[in-house]
Amino acid sequence: MRGAGRLQRARARFRQGGLRLRLSALPVAQCAVAAGIAWFVANDLVGHARPFFAPIAAVISLGVSLGSRLRRVVELVVGVSLGVLVGDLLIAQIGSGPWQIALVVALAMGAAVFADGAALLVAQAGSSAVLVATLLPPGEAGGLNRCVDALIGGAVGVLVASVLPSDPVGPVRREARALLEELAAVLEQTARALRERDPEAAAAALRRARASQPLIDGLRAALRGGQEVTRVAPLLRRRRRVLHRFRELAERADYAMRNARVLARRTYTALCDDEPAAPELADLLAELAGAVGVLTDQLDREGERELAREPVLDVVRHQAALSDGWATGASEQVIVAQLRSIALDLLQATGMSRGEALAAMRAPEVSGGRA
Repeated sequence: MRGAGRLQRARARFRQGGLRLRLSALPVAQCAVAAGIAWFVANDLVGHARPFFAPIAAVISLGVSLGSRLRRVVELVVGVSLGVLVGDLLIAQIGSGPWQIALVVALAMGAAVFADGAALLVAQAGSSAVLVATLLPPGEAGGLNRCVDALIGGAVGVLVASVLPSDPVGPVRREARALLEELAAVLEQTARALRERDPEAAAAALRRARASQPLIDGLRAALRGGQEVTRVAPLLRRRRRVLHRFRELAERADYAMRNARVLARRTYTALCDDEPAAPELADLLAELAGAVGVLTDQLDREGERELAREPVLDVVRHQAALSDGWATGASEQVIVAQLRSIALDLLQATGMSRGEALAAMRAPEVSGGRA
């Protein structure tokens, strides 16, 4: 049995590794191609001996994951320039040794912190100073050449990113799916806690909602990376419209999760205080979780996100109809208010404006709840 368990875990790790490799295949290929081209340009075309900064700059400017690529190129070149300048000036005068290396690194990184303070800039200034102090003989010229090598590498990295661009939407869609699935899980868990009158389950739902911030941050980071790809890759600029829709979805999903936290906290408080709650509230929360699931399913179908509107409006209709017979208490009022706020956020996530979403919510309230 233990052997079978270990084999299953090994297979699971292998599958996860294969998935990570497939997702990173294009960025890895970009880095490999850029490193080779950068060395060729700096060594064979420009004629610099040992232009190791060129492929390093190309790889760092691309990176395996997306981010602020253009800023990284600038930080890289400035950091290398500072490190090489300080290293060349000092090592030529004081020689190379432990205290000399310590002094050069301290001065180079201090200058980088004073100039900007960005993490990559400071790190490159320090590492470049170390390379100059340890690998290059004192007095050897070439500081300007190494700065040029860094510039070549950064430029090649950006060029490769524009010619062999990664998918700007795929990572955004994956992050959006993860966030919406977590929102649905929080709503479903809160509904179950309310149905079973279980304060511990409500506390677990609240903890889960509070732990969702990394998912929100991941979606925003993916959006920044995708927007950067569309800036440097002319063939993918038409994808900006899709990214714009995902940017609106990210904002609304963030608000919806915040409202879900308030909802879970109020549910937990009500259950701890043994406040009454209409049993239909749990059904409404579960139905809202299902509506979030419909929206999640539509992420793979560009332009069809509006299909998720009707399930959300169904929740609003049912809430309006059921609320007529409730003698709502304070906690019930808060839960209903948060439910409606989440519904409003979800409707806006489908592409509706706030005014359109409010109008759509009022219409079913009148026809479904007052007829």
